[in-house]
Formats: sequence, C-alpha cells, structure tokens
Amino acid sequence: MSSIGTRIKNVGPGALVAAAFIGPGTVTSCSISGATAGYTLLWAMLLSVISVIIMQSMAARLGIVSGMGLGEALRTKFTGAGARILISILVIAAVFVGNIAYETGNLTGSVLGIQAAFPATGSGTAKIIIALVLGIIAFILLFSGSYQRVENILTALVVLMGIIFLICAFAASPDWGAVAKGLFGFKVPDGGDWMTVAALMGTTVVPYNIYLHAASASTKWGHSGDKEDALANSRFDSVISIGLGGIISMAIIVCAAATIHATGGEIASGADMAKALTPLLGSWATVIFGIGLFAAGITSTLTAPLAAAFASSGILGWGEDMKKARFKVFWIIVLAFGIFATCTLGASPTQIILFAQAANALLLPITGILLLIVANDSKIMKNHKNKMWFNILVVLVIAIFIFIAARNMRAFITGLQALIAG
Repeated sequence: MSSIGTRIKNVGPGALVAAAFIGPGTVTSCSISGATAGYTLLWAMLLSVISVIIMQSMAARLGIVSGMGLGEALRTKFTGAGARILISILVIAAVFVGNIAYETGNLTGSVLGIQAAFPATGSGTAKIIIALVLGIIAFILLFSGSYQRVENILTALVVLMGIIFLICAFAASPDWGAVAKGLFGFKVPDGGDWMTVAALMGTTVVPYNIYLHAASASTKWGHSGDKEDALANSRFDSVISIGLGGIISMAIIVCAAATIHATGGEIASGADMAKALTPLLGSWATVIFGIGLFAAGITSTLTAPLAAAFASSGILGWGEDMKKARFKVFWIIVLAFGIFATCTLGASPTQIILFAQAANALLLPITGILLLIVANDSKIMKNHKNKMWFNILVVLVIAIFIFIAARNMRAFITGLQALIAG
C-alpha cells in the first residue's frame, strides 16, 4: 500500500484532466454564471465535480485494468462488423463535433485573453491574425511532438490564475450564507437559464477527457504489477486533482458573483471578466487575467485535437502512434475547423465559448453510456468491473446529463442560429 507522500508523487492523469477542463470555457462559463446568476448556480458546478470524479475514475480504472484506452476497449467489446461500424461512427462523430466546438472555444478564449491584455488588438482583423498565428503555433508544436514542455509551462500559468481566483474569492468578501445556499439550493434563476447550467456541466465533464484519462492511466499504471495499489493511487489522483479543479471553478463563480453581479455589471469581453480580479489586483487585473485566459486557451488548444486523434485512432484499430500520418490527419482536421470557425463566426467571443460548452453537454450522454457498457464487461475488466452501487451512481449521472441536455436543446438550437447569423 502506497503512503500519502507516494500517492501525491504519483498524481498525473487526474491533474491532466483538471488542467484540461480549466480552460477558457471554464473561466468564461463560470464568470458568466456568477455575473448573471450570482451564487445561484454553484450547485451545478458542485454536481459537475462529483460527476466528473465518478466518470473519470471509471475511465482510469478501465485504462489500468485493461491496458487500453476507451476507443480500443470499444473495438474489443464490439467485434461484429456492423456493430463496429456503428460504434465507430458514434465515437468519431461525437468526438469530432464536440472537439471542433471545444477547439473553437479554446482558440476564441486565447484570442480573448490577448485582446484583454492588449486592447489595441481588439479589431476584427486583429482577431483573425491572432487566431491564425495561434493555429500555426499549435500546428508546429503538435506536428513536432515538442508541445509537452510548453504545455507544462502554460498549465502552470493556469494553476497560478486559479490560485489568484482562490485568494480573490476571499478578498471580495462574498456573502458566505448565499454561497452555501447556492451550493445546495438546486435552483435555476427565473427564466430557466439551462444554457448556462449545460455550459457549466459541459466545461467540467468533458467527453474527450474520458478518452484522455483512460489512455493516460493505461500508460502510467497499465503495466503495474500491483493493480490494487495502482487503482488506489488512481482514485487518490482523481479525487485530489479534479476536486482542486472544481474548487478553482467555484472560486471563479464566487469572484464574479461578489463583484460583477453585485454591481449589476455584464460580461461581453475578457476585460469585463477581469473585473472579478479588481479587488485583489487593481489596475493589473486585466493584464493578469488576459495572460491566464490565453494560457488556459492555448493549453486546451493542444489537448483537444490530440484527444480526438487518440479516440478515433483507437476505435479504428490504427494504434496511437503520434508520428503516423493517419494519426496526424485527425488532429489536423479538428485544429483546422477550429481556426476557421474562430475566424469566421461573427458572434461575441463569450457567446461562442458558452455555446461550445453547451455542445459538449449534449454529447456527454453518448460517451457516458459507451464507457458504462465497457466498464461492465467481464472479459475486459476481469474482476474489476463496476459494482452494482457504482453502476447506480453512473446511471444517475448519465440521467442528469440527459435531463440537462433535453432542457438545453431549445437554447442550444437558438444559440446555434445566433452563431450562424453572426
């Protein structure tokens, strides 16, 4: 049995998931939630964190026990030609649609961060130039395979921004009674703001992170001789890393609620979101916020295309060799569509990012159901398939996903029409 110190040293895949979901979508969705609904929707983030720990721990267990990612496991589970074709279409369609939307939000968030830190770059032409430059940088890093060092640096900046938000949450002197009420009130503001609820879910329980977590856990612990110890380390990793990410997300909501919502302000730009940091950083709030938002965006800009490539290559039985041309094709398509959408969509940046998170919320049930099927297969999971009580928890989580997706459908269609109309 590993000591606490050893488990802390073994933290990895869970931290990767936390760093991935604390992107521009999280910053934007949480800021908008706090600014528009105050503390009311804190329960949605709490529910999201609990849900993501349940789903991601199941994905990690799959990777450790089977030594496979979710895509490969689905290919092992469904051996018939017709079933494999159907599942392949579902996985690739879900991953591509979700990741293209997510990639658009990532790039838009990076642009938003630069424009917040440097207001002179706020024109439409500058937006296109910045998006193209960011896309080229991401392409070079992904193609060369040397992106990890850069990603680590940018993730550190995101963590730094998270610490700033945590401090700011206390510095803003929020109404802690209202915070507690928001965490356990399970209310939606008048008018039914299900788009924001779906965005909070979609920015935390990200479908592509399930594929990433299974693959990374397989790599880190899949060949461990002591599976029980590896599983214990993985559970610790998931709870600590994802729990910390959730606390940071809630701190962003609290900051926005205590500052922007309390003064009746609105959010339409990165500079508006930076107001939440003003009590702590003063005139430097916009610059620091812009750097943090850029870091969050560019980190996720690298992660999302890779996740699409891992999932698609796995389900097609092509392996996960990043140097192979057919692997690169998948992430190139996601990156290219993300750049195109970022440059051409005329809607406000915050609307684009919010829509991307809501789109992911609609795709969550598909990934959740597929993971549940594989996690209950005795041949794949051996003696570590889901227990009955865990299945009940997962079914409840998926039911919540479906309920929110259904309630959000009308708002999702309206948001899509608004994006197309520009």
